[in-house]
Amino acid sequence: MSLNAVRLPANEAVRESSSQSALSECVSRTVRRYLADIGDTPCDEGLHALVIREVEGPMLREVLAFHDGNQSRAAAVLGINRATLRKKLAQHGLL
Repeated sequence: MSLNAVRLPANEAVRESSSQSALSECVSRTVRRYLADIGDTPCDEGLHALVIREVEGPMLREVLAFHDGNQSRAAAVLGINRATLRKKLAQHGLL
């Protein structure tokens, strides 16, 4: 296990997850599984960059689809301006 990783005791992990939102719990479970899978192997781009890259694209796609492609409404829901949304959509090849 990496020096920065924290392994919670089983009972504490259960207690923590009961106070988390469904999305937060899903992210926690996925990151825990990822860390267990890679062990001490370094993540070249950094875990934060990896998670953002893997999560941002699908999130943008789903929010945009939910709002029937309306970028202004999607941007408002995401809490970003429309120009930022367009930039992110382009970065993820979604334009």
